[in-house]
Amino acid sequence: MTTPSRPAEGTPEGTAPEGPAPDGTTAPEGATTPEGTSVPEGTTTLLVIAKEPLPGRAKTRLCPPCTPQQAAGLAAAALHDTLQAVRAMPAARRVLVLSGQPGAWLPPGFDVVPQCSGGLDERLAAAFAAAGTGPALLVGMDTPQVTPALLEPALGPDGWQECDAWFGPALDGGFWALGLARPDPALLRGVPMSTATTGQAQLDRLTREGLRVRRLPALRDVDTAEDAVRVAAEAPGSRFAAAVAAVPELRPYRPGIPAGRSPEDAAPHRTAAP
Repeated sequence: MTTPSRPAEGTPEGTAPEGPAPDGTTAPEGATTPEGTSVPEGTTTLLVIAKEPLPGRAKTRLCPPCTPQQAAGLAAAALHDTLQAVRAMPAARRVLVLSGQPGAWLPPGFDVVPQCSGGLDERLAAAFAAAGTGPALLVGMDTPQVTPALLEPALGPDGWQECDAWFGPALDGGFWALGLARPDPALLRGVPMSTATTGQAQLDRLTREGLRVRRLPALRDVDTAEDAVRVAAEAPGSRFAAAVAAVPELRPYRPGIPAGRSPEDAAPHRTAAP
């Protein structure tokens, strides 16, 4: 496992705080989870593909309205929530497939492998190749609203009974989760990525190969400012929601909160996010 490097000191205004959190995410190996339970073991390798949350590299589609520093803070919060959800689930192994370097934000219990070069299809294929021969489930860092309950169908005792693949569609036409009972990189290579039909193309590839596919719920990816606000509303107790609330530039995207007013000022007139 790569030795974590400590992120730069200082947190720009309007970003979520980086570095060690009070929930114990930088505890030594073998520590309990923030909820006080041991990291559970299972039979499936859990993969998280992610970018190091650096300004100018992470969540660049949020700029504008966000600054690069604010976008990086949102990315750090999204990655934190995703890793905590994965850490709470039973797994044979937990692997962070990372573009960049790990930092103090990395919780214990994860192996870190670098992303390979090439297109997203090649990087996803390589991630599954790193999983070995047993079942593997991959998620990204763009769905911080993910919870253990959403992942449980694929990771429960009967998750792979009469099932060759799990597929979690994204509302933008992509997918947020992909599980393979027998990881085969060829199932991903050549699938056109980052289009409105990526999810359907990947699903077609699986079914064309004769795989029995079960589905996870559809989720919204965080790509735009509107996405960030909507996802924060779906996960009100998350670090991501707190990070969104700390960015003044996102206030115009919050229903019922005029620009220039704080959420607290607008609370009596606020409408629920769709």
